[in-house]
Amino acid sequence: MMDNWMKRGFYLGIGAAISGKERFEKMVQDMVDKGEMTPKEAKSVMDEWVKKGESADRDWSNQTRGMMKNRVKELGFVPEEDYRELEARVAQLEKLHREQNE
Repeated sequence: MMDNWMKRGFYLGIGAAISGKERFEKMVQDMVDKGEMTPKEAKSVMDEWVKKGESADRDWSNQTRGMMKNRVKELGFVPEEDYRELEARVAQLEKLHREQNE
């Protein structure tokens, strides 16, 4: 159920983004067709909006990554790096223990 809900939300977001992009491109093309903007200006506007979109995507990804890390930590999971460090320390202690008992 949750997977289906998440998939639908993802697809909804993708659909909205594509629809918004198509509407924006049509609006810019209409402005070019009416002579309100040159093709060069239209390209510049499109490039600027792409850069803003990429920046927003990076920001969103970083925020999401941070939130996920916090949620995982709240659930009691440890980062893999911490786990590996503890695993190495346990192995060291076991080795010391074996050496002392020999």
